Amino acid sequence: MSNGSAWQGSVKVRLYERVRERGYDSLTAFAEARPAVPLYLLAEELGKDDVAAVQVLSGLLAEAEQRKQVTRFVRDVLVRELSESLPNGWPTELDDASRGEVAMALGTWSAYTPETHKERVKQARATLRATPPRAGWRPLGPDDELLRTLLPDEEA
Repeated sequence: MSNGSAWQGSVKVRLYERVRERGYDSLTAFAEARPAVPLYLLAEELGKDDVAAVQVLSGLLAEAEQRKQVTRFVRDVLVRELSESLPNGWPTELDDASRGEVAMALGTWSAYTPETHKERVKQARATLRATPPRAGWRPLGPDDELLRTLLPDEEA
């Protein structure tokens, strides 16, 4: 986690310098090379003391908006949240503990979703609760078949 220096200087310049140092031309390319890696770990890789996960999230959203791939970004964020909250995949049984882990992943995903996609995410969450995926389901990227069913690309 950042010690506060993440908010000093130009965040955007720092992020893109770090991404280029690692051989990538965009934050999206950097993240795509690390599918299902939680946002906080992406931030740590770019700068343990001076990059925050929310900065990575914001940069990824900005690039997704430019590329008109916001729905794919939304799916990617869910993959990263599920990877963090449910590292062994979707629970076999929804007991109190696993229900809390699922709720945390879905709640964080909802909070990170741009306004333009809030309603679609709300519907996807309801579908996941009503018809849970098979036990152990763990999407490895934003192009997972189930995720594309829940949130198909519909960019303008």
